[in-house]
Amino acid sequence: MLHCVWRSSSRISQLLIQPNPRPITVVYFTNSLTSETTMSDKKRKATSAAAAKEPSAKQPKLAPAKEEKKAAGWLQSLVQQQRSENNDMKFNKKRLHFISDAVKIKQGSEGVLYWMLRDNRVQDNWALIHAQRLAMKESLPLHVCFCLVVPKSQLSTLRHFSFMLKGLEEVAKECKHLDIQFHLLHGAPGEVLPGFVSDRSFGAVVTDFYPLREPQQWLKDVKKRLPKEIPLIQVDAHNIVPCWEASPKLEYAARTIRGKITKVLSDFLTDFPLVEKHPHAATRAAKPVDWDKTLTSLSVDRTVGETEWAKPGTKAGMAMLESFIDVRLKLFDAQRNDPNAPALSQLSPWIRFGHISAQRVALQVQRSGRTAGVSVASFIEELVVRRELTDNFCFYNEKYDSVEGAYEWAQKTLKDHAKDKRPYLYTKEQLEKAKTHDKLWNAAQYQMVSEGKMHGFLRMYWAKKILEWTSSPEEALSIALYLNDRYELDGQDPNGFVGCMWSICGIHDQGWAERPIFGKIRYMNYKGCLRKFNVAQFEKKYCPKNL
Repeated sequence: MLHCVWRSSSRISQLLIQPNPRPITVVYFTNSLTSETTMSDKKRKATSAAAAKEPSAKQPKLAPAKEEKKAAGWLQSLVQQQRSENNDMKFNKKRLHFISDAVKIKQGSEGVLYWMLRDNRVQDNWALIHAQRLAMKESLPLHVCFCLVVPKSQLSTLRHFSFMLKGLEEVAKECKHLDIQFHLLHGAPGEVLPGFVSDRSFGAVVTDFYPLREPQQWLKDVKKRLPKEIPLIQVDAHNIVPCWEASPKLEYAARTIRGKITKVLSDFLTDFPLVEKHPHAATRAAKPVDWDKTLTSLSVDRTVGETEWAKPGTKAGMAMLESFIDVRLKLFDAQRNDPNAPALSQLSPWIRFGHISAQRVALQVQRSGRTAGVSVASFIEELVVRRELTDNFCFYNEKYDSVEGAYEWAQKTLKDHAKDKRPYLYTKEQLEKAKTHDKLWNAAQYQMVSEGKMHGFLRMYWAKKILEWTSSPEEALSIALYLNDRYELDGQDPNGFVGCMWSICGIHDQGWAERPIFGKIRYMNYKGCLRKFNVAQFEKKYCPKNL
């Protein structure tokens, strides 16, 4: 979930427009990459006329720029060519750090293992690229494993696990084609991975970066139980600028991290080399996976079903990126706050599950979306600065999902107004079933439940109304996170935690004029939505008559 979209920095905009065929500069959307939205960093009085100005229906239409028609699938072909041409691309060692004390691959070993955690793809994956280069340097086989953990929770749904497993099935097929062994392990990494490494005599383990609490604990558990002579190497394959390189501390807002990212962006925003057919065969093959049987056997909530609009896997993600560049990107800057407009990338599920790389998205939007003008800069600001700010928050703030993790001013103002009289009080069950007096809120909730997505502008309105209609900030945050993580296809992700924390607890925002319930937290209301877009049109589409 994206908390907001801000005016892009002039520095990033300048980098984008400079002709630079190789090291590319980017601007990206942040938040739920399904939906992005714009709010100003400045005080309301300083809102620019340009930001407030709505496009007039009377304005003359500009003649569309002449574009060469492209056949469907053009992006995949182009990207494959780019990877092949950059196969000698160097690996920036600042992308990795050693979790273990051991740094040299164990001699006499029988392979290198990539423990795939967050970035579930083969190509455009710096962690797998590094693992393959390690293996090739030592003339060893290359293996990939994924540890399947299914928590007993209402958040474990068919919607999420189906998307994840079908993406992994595509990964396994591609690995087989490249003579890379893929293993699906069942159980918590700390319990199954160290023994698997010892049994297979692997000489090194490479994994990717995931800042949330549970994956961080898995990493600690694996380190504790892994043989001491086996290097455990972490590579940030999710962020363009590795989280620990962007900043060594918790950043206050986009304005405090933007310059730090911009300063080193050209060092990291490069092309990817190809993960190629591995020349060293494994002596022990991986056990074949029955993917249909695996999915059927999972103890998950099947009432939250699969989505029709979002097909899992890298191929589907690249097709969505292609359609964004071809059709929707040119609308992004002017219409991304309109839930009725087809202006968003819709890429957040694929980025959240690691099926596509944000860095690949940035590269191709910059290269192939030049006719979209200012939309490129607006989009990249969200993709780079805003999205990577959410990883920073979750990595450096252990209370990223708690009111206690908010700034002191926000905690104080929420506490001061915690006992204010609420105009309406709804239970979690009423909210989950979209049983409120507000047709717009009900429509947004219904869209999330039925489609697994909610437009970014409405996600802010949706969360802020939960604060207004529940008995305390703590209850509001708990319900918002529960609903987001249960139904949103891109839920259970730093973007979602920060989106809810921004809306309810003022994270990465500033204090505003004080009012009941909200205190100094930024306020949103129904009338404001009426000024932004055609509310009736959205309500008619998504609010069933029986709600």
